[in-house]
Amino acid sequence: MQNYLDLWAKTVKTGIIKSNLIPMIAALMLAIYTYNLNFIDNIPNIIFAFIGSALIIGAAGTFNNLYDRDIDAKMKRTQSRPTVTGELNSKLVFIVAIVLLIVGLVLLSLTSYLAAFLGLLGVFFYTVPYTMWTKRKTIWNTEVGSISGAMPPLIGWAAVSPDIWHPAAWALFFIMVIWQMPHFYAIAIRKRDDYAAAGIPMLPVVKGIRRTYIQTNIYLIILTLTSFLFAPISWGLTLVSLILAVIWLWLSFVGYHKMEGKTWATKMFVYSLLFMTIEFATVIIYSAVAIFIGS
Repeated sequence: MQNYLDLWAKTVKTGIIKSNLIPMIAALMLAIYTYNLNFIDNIPNIIFAFIGSALIIGAAGTFNNLYDRDIDAKMKRTQSRPTVTGELNSKLVFIVAIVLLIVGLVLLSLTSYLAAFLGLLGVFFYTVPYTMWTKRKTIWNTEVGSISGAMPPLIGWAAVSPDIWHPAAWALFFIMVIWQMPHFYAIAIRKRDDYAAAGIPMLPVVKGIRRTYIQTNIYLIILTLTSFLFAPISWGLTLVSLILAVIWLWLSFVGYHKMEGKTWATKMFVYSLLFMTIEFATVIIYSAVAIFIGS
């Protein structure tokens, strides 16, 4: 039974689900604080948004695994996926993905129709423009995929407020968009041989590590500037975001000139996880303190 559950965990990509729920909760909590909403009244929205987001992210990951079976079979890190080994029946996996998507959208619609629409948009971008169109054809696949990866903050915000045009909501969205490029570029460098074997045109495979380094720094500069979108709501959040981004840019510049390519990429990858954790944990803590203590 445990082995069967592990197979499904790999198929729905539980690691990605967990990491994407953090920014979703951060945005939801920040929206509750920003509009001075009652936390108790929003508990149902929090529960529906949490479960609904988890289900649609799982659906997107499952669709991706199904479509990528051929190239996953060529890469060492993905060869053991149940959709590749045949341990899970493809038709059953497809049905489960559909069920996850429908149930997830229904739960999100119980918070707001906007949240459900954003959730559907995220799944669409991940499945069609990214997985089916750009992943195998262009070095810009990471940029296209980043749109779906950045939907959780907007979903969380929309779950409690229809006003997703607030600068703070877009700060979280753009941080998620930009964060993904240095993060996935680092993975692509570390797994360069895998991607090359599968014929996936990741930036380091096609253009080399130096071009990836330059492009990484451009995005990190943009990420640094994005920190100021928090200014209308909190200079504290602005400062934390700014410091984290500057450290990342410094690590990129210094590390690239002092380390071998894959070693630099590993440091960048580890820091990307640290950045995301601290960034969104700070937003959650800041919002929670303001909601429960500041009120």
